Amino acid sequence: MPEAAVDLIAVAQALHWFDLDRFYIEARRVLKPGGVLAAWSYGVLAVAGEAVDARVRTFYRETVGPYWPPERRHVESGYRTLPFPFAEREVPKFDMEACWTLPELLGYFRSWSATARYLAEWGHDPVAALAAELAPLWGSPGDRRRIVWPLAARVGHIPRFG
Repeated sequence: MPEAAVDLIAVAQALHWFDLDRFYIEARRVLKPGGVLAAWSYGVLAVAGEAVDARVRTFYRETVGPYWPPERRHVESGYRTLPFPFAEREVPKFDMEACWTLPELLGYFRSWSATARYLAEWGHDPVAALAAELAPLWGSPGDRRRIVWPLAARVGHIPRFG
């Protein structure tokens, strides 16, 4: 790309995987004066229903928690633990929401890298045990529950002058 060609660079749930020194050099090169770098991630979900949510958090932290890659800590901190050498802008708090059935939620848990690592080490699906624990708490498996993920963003810009 030519220098100063881009108004916006958006990074969704991936900044923690980048070689940040190289990425920031390239971002500064291609961003126009006034151009914006926006990086965001979503944190640990909350599920409607106190008993269900408590079990989900235990699964996240204790069952598959040891199998998250070390970079996951950056996601959980909303990228605040990563350097961000741009003129930072304040971003309001906001969330991402969905209404899922129990099978949809369990499918999401099966998509986690930590779940795959657990499965590779132990040879059995940890979500199956969670499903058995959640079933009596959920109601009908087709009932929908509100799921909320807190979103965290770091937004910065290249100064227009100087």
